[in-house]
Amino acid sequence: MTAFAVNPDALKETVASALGAKVRRIDVALGEVTVVVAAADYLAAAQILQKSPGCQFEQLIDLCGVDYSEYKEGAYDGLRYCVVSHLLSVSLNQRLRLKVFAPDDDMPVVDSVCSVWNAANWFEREAFDLFGIVFDGHVDLRRILTDYGFIGHPFRKDFPVSGHVEMRYDAEQKRVIYQPVTIEPREITPRIIREDNYGGLH
Repeated sequence: MTAFAVNPDALKETVASALGAKVRRIDVALGEVTVVVAAADYLAAAQILQKSPGCQFEQLIDLCGVDYSEYKEGAYDGLRYCVVSHLLSVSLNQRLRLKVFAPDDDMPVVDSVCSVWNAANWFEREAFDLFGIVFDGHVDLRRILTDYGFIGHPFRKDFPVSGHVEMRYDAEQKRVIYQPVTIEPREITPRIIREDNYGGLH
């Protein structure tokens, strides 16, 4: 953090004042400010954070999904899906983490912030693809990393490590086909080398 950066406690007060009742929680940890807002206030909060004096977060530098279902070894009992955005104010040399939880675990939906920050476009598509979080108002919400016929969302904690299907080239059909996974899950124990002179070392 440079000498010109805003003090985190001062930024916390500025953000809390700008968002008012929209703040669910706001914390400072490790010199960084994190603010949590409700899904109903998410888009409005983003607009305020972009334009409000003292905030002026002109850039969204990252956005990702989080699945909290196994957080604290399954002891966590809050909402499952969260969208985390990292905001940057170039003009004021300050950063902010903005978090919003989808209110429905079975159908996680939050507003798109593409209308506030264009950079959210592909980030939101990635979170949709990998976590199944739907961004309401996104103009082109489709998969971006997985295959067109992919089933499920691979970053969800309950998605099997080996997946559901595998693909291979079929010489008879002369095309790529999908089939159920044929890999048998097994635990591999690495071989431990105990030779005294292994590798020519003495």
